[in-house]
Amino acid sequence: MSLDALKSALPDYAQDLRRNLSAVIDDSELSAQQLWGTVLVTAIAARSPIVLRALAPQAKAQLSPEAYSAAKSAASVMALNNVFFRTRHLLSDHEYGGLRTGLRMNVLGDPGVDKVDFELWSLAVSAINACGLCLDSHEQALRRAGVDRRTVQEAFRIAAVIQAVGVTLEAEAVLEDE
Repeated sequence: MSLDALKSALPDYAQDLRRNLSAVIDDSELSAQQLWGTVLVTAIAARSPIVLRALAPQAKAQLSPEAYSAAKSAASVMALNNVFFRTRHLLSDHEYGGLRTGLRMNVLGDPGVDKVDFELWSLAVSAINACGLCLDSHEQALRRAGVDRRTVQEAFRIAAVIQAVGVTLEAEAVLEDE
């Protein structure tokens, strides 16, 4: 399934999603690497096989092998970090914050692509996984690197749309089976 097929698969009641999907991909001001890396990481984080099958081939065609691998690494490490840090943050016992994490996250030090791109992808995954602590951390790193708010917002706009497309299409697949 291609991007166009993905848009066509959206039901009529989700026509706004169809338009939003076109807008965040076709009208993005992000670089091609930032855009397609964000699309890939959010397709992975959305946990929708339909969306991932549709968008991963196009992302792979648009990204260098290094960037494709780095984007998958961002999705993987943020799946870990978002659960860990969100949980530690939500616990009322703040002593957990002083404990060593004991988790390997070496890819954060050397992601294989520009750190700004990796931070942008990490922020997008954190938006889907609803980790406020990670969102703040990645947003602050991006802002320190000189990235403007519109670019940061573009990453979580993509995350919101990809997540919504996944939820909608997965629900439709289940409802069709009834």
